[in-house]
Amino acid sequence: MRILPVNSEIKKYLKKHELEKKFQKQIKLFQENVFYPSLETELLEPKQMRIWSFRIDRKYRAVFIFREKDLVEIVTINNHYK
Repeated sequence: MRILPVNSEIKKYLKKHELEKKFQKQIKLFQENVFYPSLETELLEPKQMRIWSFRIDRKYRAVFIFREKDLVEIVTINNHYK
């Protein structure tokens, strides 16, 4: 799986919340297998929008879309509980 480079706002968010190492670990798993169990990859509601997320840790998730069959763009990182 190919992942487009994340934008500067996402990088700032990761740094602010001290998530860089966790994010890189999860990205490696994601590239090997999008549906690796610990990622808890899920299709978000409404499903017809085709927006997905995977777990960075218990609190944070990366939200992404498929640009092509094997190309993903991470559009945001968010607090799963807000």
